[in-house]
This record gives sequence, structure tokens and C-alpha cells, in this order.
Amino acid sequence: MAGGDGPNGVEREVPEELLELNQQLQGVERRVEQRIDPGGLSLGITAAMVVLIVALILPWTGDALGWEILSGTRVFGALPRLFTFTSLGFGLVASASALALRWWALAWLTAVGCGISVINGVWAIWSRQTGVITGGTGPGIGMVLAVAAVIVLTALWVRVAGRRG
Repeated sequence: MAGGDGPNGVEREVPEELLELNQQLQGVERRVEQRIDPGGLSLGITAAMVVLIVALILPWTGDALGWEILSGTRVFGALPRLFTFTSLGFGLVASASALALRWWALAWLTAVGCGISVINGVWAIWSRQTGVITGGTGPGIGMVLAVAAVIVLTALWVRVAGRRG
């Protein structure tokens, strides 16, 4: 049995049943604090994910499609392939997981990962633009669309994760 101060400073005993209930409520409070509610932003996140999927079937450079660069059947350097992995990993897998599980930490991880993917995407576009000078192919619509989708995902996930509190 535990005690507590009564109205006159006299210690009184709390029944054991109430202690167990208090512990259960504290556990529920911790779980609620760790959750997010994307609300209406989930529609924007889902739309950006669909755009990212469409971008993978469009040309990323020359006639090479995004999924071909992802699979390694077409090689155009490390940066475009790195961007396919980070955009797929954070933009699709982590985003879908964060939407399904609604964990605050996963929402922040997704936001940071999408931000890293934006940097990779800009580098990938830059690498294709510098390759044009030496006779290579420039960035295609799929790569540019994928970078735009990941920028939108980054902004939305930062808003979702930042709203908790």
C-alpha cells in the first residue's frame, strides 16, 4: 500500500486497485505521447508517394527508366542509383510505415531521410547535367519529378512530426 497526503497533511493509504489503475493510465499516456496524427496531410503524403512511384517508371536519364537504374540494369554512376535507393527507402517504405504505425520517432526519421534523399536527388541531377558536357545524357522528367515528390514528402513529414506536442 502506498500513502498520500490528505487535506490536513495526514498520510492516508491508497487501495492497491487504484495504484494498478494509475500505472496503467501512465502507460497509456506514454503510448499516446509517442503517436502522431497526420490528419489531412496524409492525403498529400499519399499523393506524393504515388507521384514517386510514377517517377520510377518514367525516364530518368536518356531512355533509362528509374526502375532500371534502381535494379542496376542501367548504370549512370553512383549518384542516380543512390537517389533511387534513398527515395524508395524513405519516400515509399518509411512513409508507408510511418502512416501505418503512426509513431512519432518514425515520422521524424522519415522527414530526415526524405531530406537526405532530396540532397541525393539534387546531386544526381547535377551529375547528369555535368555529364552532358562530355556527351552523356541529361536528367529526365522522371528524376526531376522524383526530386519534387521527395521535397514535398520532406515538407509534409516535418509538419506532421513537428505538430506533436
